[in-house]
Amino acid sequence: MKSFISILCIGAVCLMAGCSIYKPYKRPEIKTDVDSLYRDVGNPDTVSIATLSWGKLFTDPCLQKLIEEGLAQNTDLRIARTKVEAAEVVLMNARLSYLPSVSLTPEGSISHTEGQSAVKTYNLAASAIWEIDLFGKVTNAKRGARTALEGSRAYEQAVRTGLIATIAGSYYTLLMLDRQLDISQQTLDSWEEMERTLVALKQSGKANDAAVLQTRANRMALQASTISILKNIRETENSLSALLAMPSGVIERRTLNGQHFPDTLSVGLPVQLLANRPDVRQAEWNLAQAYYATNAARAAFYPSITLSGAAGWTNNAGGLISNPGSWLFNAVSSLVQPLFNRGTNVANLRQARARQEEALLLFQQSLLDAGKEVNNALSRWQTASIRLKYDYAQISALQEAVRKTELLMRHSSVNYLEVLTARQALLEAELTQAQDMFEKIQGVIDLYHAVGGGGK
Repeated sequence: MKSFISILCIGAVCLMAGCSIYKPYKRPEIKTDVDSLYRDVGNPDTVSIATLSWGKLFTDPCLQKLIEEGLAQNTDLRIARTKVEAAEVVLMNARLSYLPSVSLTPEGSISHTEGQSAVKTYNLAASAIWEIDLFGKVTNAKRGARTALEGSRAYEQAVRTGLIATIAGSYYTLLMLDRQLDISQQTLDSWEEMERTLVALKQSGKANDAAVLQTRANRMALQASTISILKNIRETENSLSALLAMPSGVIERRTLNGQHFPDTLSVGLPVQLLANRPDVRQAEWNLAQAYYATNAARAAFYPSITLSGAAGWTNNAGGLISNPGSWLFNAVSSLVQPLFNRGTNVANLRQARARQEEALLLFQQSLLDAGKEVNNALSRWQTASIRLKYDYAQISALQEAVRKTELLMRHSSVNYLEVLTARQALLEAELTQAQDMFEKIQGVIDLYHAVGGGGK
């Protein structure tokens, strides 16, 4: 009993010396100025599109169906969920580490001596070993397991938000390609009509072979471009099908012109990224896990206090009635203080500190990356919005120019080159408009993802 009390006294002294290893994780001072992460936002407030559910932002029924299928079937997301399940098991095991380990060892033997009857002996022994967690080894392991679980959950949410954004981006890429294909086919029809007109003018002596051949060459070039668009459509459908964990096939969809999004986008405060961005949360959980790993490495320098006990019953089966058996009891307490283990503890502590510093740098960088993505998404959306205003004006002017040059060509006031130039410029402007419409929508998608939307 005195030895046990002495061990506890020694442990108490060591505990006072190592109380810092019990401190829970606290977010360190971040060198990054979080409040200045956004640029050109004006006066941001707490309102953010991150609070919108993806179903309220993406109102296209076809897209909603695709997102639902992706959330149910995507392979990467399902793998992320299994990682969460594995982390839950690790945490449960860490919690059970506070309990003693108990083992039962039944034994039986038969001995026989010549001239005597066989002797049957049975032993039933139970032992328990319990390590007192005075220096936080088990506590830090449990806290580390809990932070690992939270990090796995944040990773799953990051995969989820990225999946929603990728599906939406692929869907609107298809709509843009459909729009460009429609524009190209309409232009092909008009150029075929123009070619027939030039053939008629040639027969009447108002045009020459060069005009007909140049128009035909432009039409062939546009036909080749149309084939490339069809290839891009098929490849995008294949990629989207893979995201949904489905065989490649035709994707049901609507049109680009029928899409509607908010006219204004609110990004909230930069500090909200700490709560809304799952990748930022994951980076901080990784930092917390590294912090507890460092504490565990420190705890390895302190002694281990172990209590063990055993109880057993033994009996000679041949004399079960006359000798009902004997009970055996044993209790031991021990303290093991590491003195020299070839520098392993020192090396482990240095590695843990280095990993903790690395995790801190990655956490700070995740904030910078998040701010960069918000700024880039805002710039993309704003730039496309401004460009679309000029696109509409340019197309209106070019449509009028095409109409007038064709009319003048029929009256021999201009040659075919002016008509071809006007038609080519109109085609490029309409294709650019479709691209800018997509860019504006993609800016919304990027911004929604950048501020942490889609996690709920």
